[in-house]
Amino acid sequence: MDPQLSPTAYSDLFKSETWKHTILFSFQSLGVLYGQLSSAPIYVLVTVPQKDFASEETVYGLFSFIFWTMTIISLLKYALLVLRADDDGEGGTFALYSILCRHAKVGLIPNDRSANEVMHYEEGSPYKTKMESRARRAIAKHKSSHYLMLFLALFGACMAIGDGVLTPSLSVLSASSGLGRSLSSITFSHSKNRQDKISKALKEYVPVPSACAILICLFMLQHYGTHKIGFIFAPIVIIWLSFISGVGIYNIFRWNRHIFYALSPTYMYRFVMNTRVDGWRSLGSIILCVAGSEAMFAGLGHFSKKSIKITFICLIYPVLVLCYAGQAAYISKNLDVEGFNHLSESVPRHFQHIFVAFSILASAVGSQATITASFSIINQCLALGCFPRVKVIHTSDKIHGQVYIPDINWLLMVLSLTVTLSFHDIVKIGSATGLAVVSGMLVTTCLMSLVIALYWEKNFLESVCFLIFFGFVEALYVSACMMNFHRGAWYLVVLFVLSFTVMLSWHYGTMKKYEFDLENKVSIEWLTDLSPGLGVSRVPGIGFIYTDIVTGIPAFFSHFVTNLPAFHQVLIFVSFKSLPVPCVHPSRRYLIGRVGHREYKIYRCVVRCGYRDNIRDSDDFEEQIIRSIGEFISLEENDSESLISPEGRMIVVGKPSPDGKALVPLEDSQSYVGSPIFMNDEIQSRPTCETSERGFPPVRKKKVRFMLPPDSPKMQVSVRAELQELVDARESGTAYFLGQSHLTVRDGSNFIKRFLIMTYTFCDKNSREPPVALNIPHAALVEVGMVYTI
Repeated sequence: MDPQLSPTAYSDLFKSETWKHTILFSFQSLGVLYGQLSSAPIYVLVTVPQKDFASEETVYGLFSFIFWTMTIISLLKYALLVLRADDDGEGGTFALYSILCRHAKVGLIPNDRSANEVMHYEEGSPYKTKMESRARRAIAKHKSSHYLMLFLALFGACMAIGDGVLTPSLSVLSASSGLGRSLSSITFSHSKNRQDKISKALKEYVPVPSACAILICLFMLQHYGTHKIGFIFAPIVIIWLSFISGVGIYNIFRWNRHIFYALSPTYMYRFVMNTRVDGWRSLGSIILCVAGSEAMFAGLGHFSKKSIKITFICLIYPVLVLCYAGQAAYISKNLDVEGFNHLSESVPRHFQHIFVAFSILASAVGSQATITASFSIINQCLALGCFPRVKVIHTSDKIHGQVYIPDINWLLMVLSLTVTLSFHDIVKIGSATGLAVVSGMLVTTCLMSLVIALYWEKNFLESVCFLIFFGFVEALYVSACMMNFHRGAWYLVVLFVLSFTVMLSWHYGTMKKYEFDLENKVSIEWLTDLSPGLGVSRVPGIGFIYTDIVTGIPAFFSHFVTNLPAFHQVLIFVSFKSLPVPCVHPSRRYLIGRVGHREYKIYRCVVRCGYRDNIRDSDDFEEQIIRSIGEFISLEENDSESLISPEGRMIVVGKPSPDGKALVPLEDSQSYVGSPIFMNDEIQSRPTCETSERGFPPVRKKKVRFMLPPDSPKMQVSVRAELQELVDARESGTAYFLGQSHLTVRDGSNFIKRFLIMTYTFCDKNSREPPVALNIPHAALVEVGMVYTI
């Protein structure tokens, strides 16, 4: 079971961060976030074709590009600017998008006006929206800008996933190629011809199998979580950084002490003018030197801003400059050596075998940053309705952003192995990886410029300058990467089309289902006033009706009552609403209200959650709702902080404390949870006998009983009577109603609409069950089938 997490725990941890915490987070971040940046020297210059190293001045130009690219993008843009735009500790393109959804009202998360009132009812909360400005009004008015921002967010997420597929393959295969060269150098045969054949075979056949084995081991470690992986990998990165910095200093003094002259930007200009098209194409490989910068931002939820920034500025940046300078110094004087652009060749002969061992370990660690970023991005997409349901495991009870997604982990592993086995060419994989890296950075630049203008409320000129300066640099690298499209970059386009289609189809299907629910809901009067004419009877117990709408009666429940005219003496309509915020404070979690008059005993509970909250998988979720309704009943007469909804007043109720004032929980022994079974052609339930026949035992669940508090005689008579009825209904049993919707397309619909709905249907059938259904006993679950024609 996933651990229960307090949204305030990790927030307070970061806000009250001490130097002890900063050092601890900095140490862990080395093994999780900075592995990719640290291991980049293994493959950056390797992916540049050797024929492009025409002269010593060409090497100077390439090093100049590396230095200034790292300085402008990694240091200035990410470490000093973008890290400041966190969404309450969460980073990545979807975090920027959620900020814009909240403060510029550009979200396309399906909602009606009543739902918006409920979702954004946040008086006294830390998520107040800013005052309207002319720029916000202009963007909110034009629907096309909303779709554009959603496209940018999805595009950036797809690039992060693509990076998570390609980078492990690239870094591990690069290190494994060093293993092949190292083994070939220690082979010995009396026949030179035979020795050459053995060396060639080792270089050709060792890298790919060893890379696949390392990748499988790497992905199998992910279930241990960020905390443990960080402690395992951090020492490896520290040793690796010490080694490459030492080699860099050695090469600078041994081969070319004047390499730092290349820090002058004039060498970049000379490089472009002298090499023309071939030199420009090689810049698609140079952008890999900042691979990991976007992952540094996307993985922000795993660590604190201070620790990430200090680690990069004080350690990562200077070490990498020394490493690249030393490698450039070696290459500039050894252009006639075979394999001169491999980092291993610049290592002194006595240490080359040690270097190979470290490089293999570092390449595995280097892949961790993109894998972690992929988990974070997909977790955000899930909460905002842009990705099919998958299981998310929170691996830390202190830092909520540390997540592990098993399905995505194995999918990334399969795709990475496919890339390694299919291409087995570092240059081709590097071309695709470079395009993924720079495309994701360009999306971040676009969204960040809007955050500067709309959220930070800086001068419009500052936002434009940010967009033009960083956008121009990144657009240059995009053009260089596109020149390598035929060399392997096309594979990224294939990954993008697949992942974007899944995300867009899921978002489209979710939106259409919600629109159908809004259009086909019935008024509460239909249930309370007209249903007696249908002969509807009330049966003992509590009925939970899970629905996406926050007003009216969902179509599937009216369909149920029409076919089988009976429902429970207490009805609770439960709606989950995702807010574009990382988390909702427990004290602001629930909105409770009545549906109809008091004597109907029908309630509505709106559960608000952020994209980092994990409340639906909780085993005591039902208990929390019942106790929240008890609090609502006791507070209803005196509450001054409430929301007037179309159905009446709704009161904010926090997560109930163990010593509640309305209902006192009494933990009962393990017992079966039962419910009346309803059978119909379209109304299905899952009886206990069915589960037994299939080999699954009936669900055994800890049932919590309730009693009135000792001071209940002091309550108003009506309040005490209503609470007692709630307790009695709980004792009688509980049933859960879920709508099973099936989307179909109208005749004559266009191909795009049909394709999106078909993709959504396929994903819906093959994805995880809705989280709320996972802990419901089969005997108590009633699923009502509905066909939605859109």
